[in-house]
Amino acid sequence: MGEDVSFVRSLFTVPVKNLILIIVGLNGEIHGYGILKEIERVSHGFWKPSPGNLYTMLNKMVEEGLLEPHEEYRGKRRLVKYSLTERGWDYIRESNELALQSLYRAIEYHELMREKLRERGYGGELAREAIVEYLSVLDGVIELLERKREQLRAMLEEGSE
Repeated sequence: MGEDVSFVRSLFTVPVKNLILIIVGLNGEIHGYGILKEIERVSHGFWKPSPGNLYTMLNKMVEEGLLEPHEEYRGKRRLVKYSLTERGWDYIRESNELALQSLYRAIEYHELMREKLRERGYGGELAREAIVEYLSVLDGVIELLERKREQLRAMLEEGSE
């Protein structure tokens, strides 16, 4: 039973763990409040974990060897900043590759669901602002995928020499 509960819990915490690792990796070193604010920004304010939950997760990630805490003092106030360990960088590298592989599938599902909603009468016209935002996201995805395609082609060419 314990393993089942642990597995189910991991289904919900792994995406959050990946997000935290990405935030820490991109910032180099960041304190918990900064992570909290970045999660809120990334989710457009729709989700903000409680500080207690966030710090529990950060402590667990320190125990797992993914993050390294760095204590600073500002007067009497203790501030802990986090950075990725080598294990954290390895973890995020693997997760990042998996995310890239999943990107196409996610876009495909998104389009299939939009079509299904349209068939059921829920897919009214998109507002102009939504179209502009959607195009911006797609342009960004296309740019990322084109860069990745060129990197992979270069890797193949290097390997065939």
